Order: sequence, then C-alpha cells, then structure tokens
Amino acid sequence: MATDRSELTSYEFRQMRARLLAESDVCIVCGHGAADTADHIIPVSKGGARRDPDNLAPIHGVIGCPTCLRKCNNEKGDRPLADVVQLQTSVDWFAGP
Repeated sequence: MATDRSELTSYEFRQMRARLLAESDVCIVCGHGAADTADHIIPVSKGGARRDPDNLAPIHGVIGCPTCLRKCNNEKGDRPLADVVQLQTSVDWFAGP
C-alpha cells in the first residue's frame, strides 16, 4: 500500500520536529534520551493527524537508541503506542528532570 509521505520532508514538518526535539528528546517507546526523530502517536494510517504537533512525540529512528540499542520507530511501526511494549527500567525516564 503506497502512501504519500511527502509531508515528512516539508519545511513545516521539519520545523515542528525541531521544536519537539528541542523541548524533549526522551523516546516515547524506550524512555531513554537522545531521540533523533519524531513519530505520530496515533498513526496516520489509523486516522491520526499528519501535522498536529500534539500527535508527534520523540522517538529513536534509523540509528536506534544508544542506551538499549532498540530500533524504537521500527518496533512501533504503524501500531498505536498502547500496543507497543515499553521498556521497564529501574529509572523512570518519563518523569523528566
């Protein structure tokens, strides 16, 4: 199934991604820092908004997480966040500073 993903290279999307990562780089899947891209929380294929900043969250992309070595965006795929197994660690990385 081919989908139009041209919005991912648009100036508007790149600006939203940069603002998002400047606010926080904690990955929504594994909870470790150094996330390098943004992903739709509710996948576009499942009805999520393409350009809604509230539907974007930091996630580790192609390079993967330097801490746990997971390929978080690949693991999430087009599934909702609730369907993805999040990493459980002794440190609550989601709590913030």
